[in-house]
Amino acid sequence: MKVAVVTDSTSYIPKHIRETLDIHIIPLSVVIKGKTYKEEIDLTAEDFYKKVKNEDQLPTTTQPPIGEFEVLFAELAKDYDAIITIHLSSGISGTFQSAVAAGDMVENAKVYPYDSEISCMAQGFYAIKAATLAKEGKKPEEIVVVLDEMKKNMRAYFMVDDLTHLERGGRLSSAQAIIGSLLHIKPLLHFENKVIVPFEKIRTRKKALKRMADLLEADVKKGKALQATIIHANRLEEAVEWKSELANQYPNVDFHISYFGPVIGTHLGEGSMGLCWTIK
Repeated sequence: MKVAVVTDSTSYIPKHIRETLDIHIIPLSVVIKGKTYKEEIDLTAEDFYKKVKNEDQLPTTTQPPIGEFEVLFAELAKDYDAIITIHLSSGISGTFQSAVAAGDMVENAKVYPYDSEISCMAQGFYAIKAATLAKEGKKPEEIVVVLDEMKKNMRAYFMVDDLTHLERGGRLSSAQAIIGSLLHIKPLLHFENKVIVPFEKIRTRKKALKRMADLLEADVKKGKALQATIIHANRLEEAVEWKSELANQYPNVDFHISYFGPVIGTHLGEGSMGLCWTIK
């Protein structure tokens, strides 16, 4: 049985990995000053942060139309018997629901929509695992079971550098944003019940990064082989430096670097940093 793997652009999987594993991408879009850009296609993360750096108006984001799913699924159905389509959390986007609806319309291939309940490279871990197993000839039902097991061990934490993005996006009141900025609070966020919620309030950026590393260490001490990704919002140099530090501290963890692209970057803001990990 041939199994195709689809995910959306917010997984931010490096292009060479997508091509090697035949992972198909559905793009979400960001709207800047009335113009729509498909992320990873029309707009890179680097260009996005340049465009919005001095903008007064926060960009908006849009999910893929059902029609784009239909077209991709129909095309894949010509060569594949099943399609596993993995998407960012249904609690923060309607993308997963669109995939479900489009999947019901496909003939000649069974579609398995999968809600990652998370986003960014943590979501990418699921797609990479699914594609790897598909190449090994695993059945879609077997792959979904493995993804569910991964979910039990998935961890992801994010730190925002600029509270105004959360405030303008409706996730933080104006008063909280002002007070938080004065106190240099760097909210540590995570996904809980499919939505982004505060995990802890931390006073400085340095302490926020250390706290994420401490949370990783707690899992490292359990003795399981882990893979981890540092995620940055236009802070590559800092991400590279942090990766070097963490790799020295935890030599048995497989570290990588990813980024917050235009869609997720719209909501978190430039300067955000994250760390996610799961069992290899």
